[in-house]
Amino acid sequence: MTRRVWLVGFLLCLRFTCPLVTGIFMDKLASQKLCADDDCVYTISLARAEEDYNAPDCRFISTKKGQLIYVYSKLVKEKDSGEFWAGSVYGEQYEDHMGTVGYFPSSLVSEQHIYQEANKTLPTTDIDFFCE
Repeated sequence: MTRRVWLVGFLLCLRFTCPLVTGIFMDKLASQKLCADDDCVYTISLARAEEDYNAPDCRFISTKKGQLIYVYSKLVKEKDSGEFWAGSVYGEQYEDHMGTVGYFPSSLVSEQHIYQEANKTLPTTDIDFFCE
């Protein structure tokens, strides 16, 4: 009986200290990315969507023409792939999407303001393509 109580207590503690992660690791879009810093958290630029884009899966964000997007990293184009940037939606009218970071085709946006150069080439990791 004591052993069972100990095991149940251990499992409960494990559950609270290591909550279950829900999500899926998707295929990588590129093996390298350009960032302004080692953690890719600083904004590189502000871009404006030149046309609507509907996200094909959870790695991407949908954009509407005219929408402003903060850009945090730029994937290094590889053969047979498009060029994608990672960013988040900007502005009050897009409040339901603010804070969501995802990829979008760089060909569909124009950079409005460059805050700093993306001069750090870093390898992408599985977490870069994780979907919740």
